[in-house]
Amino acid sequence: MTTFDDRENAFENKFAHDQEMQFRAEARRNKLMGLWVADILGKTGDEAEAYAKEVVKADFEEAGHEDVMRKVMGDLGDRVAEAEVRRKYDALLAEAKGQLLNES
Repeated sequence: MTTFDDRENAFENKFAHDQEMQFRAEARRNKLMGLWVADILGKTGDEAEAYAKEVVKADFEEAGHEDVMRKVMGDLGDRVAEAEVRRKYDALLAEAKGQLLNES
């Protein structure tokens, strides 16, 4: 194998790893979002965990995160302003990434 082939393989492996980590971080963020919304809705324990799983599943409906936003905004109704929900959603991605790094 040449040095070029080695570099190409290294870049491909890094790309695959980065994509996997991004997927895991987004799934973790969606779970955290589900738990946050569940708390607002008064759900606890197994009911909160079940709701968080629903939020994670909602992300597979279409590309992007609007499917998750539609789900949680529909469930929250007028309890929380959309801008606050979106801020929390963004903040939870950083938290999820931090959790994943600490697990490694």
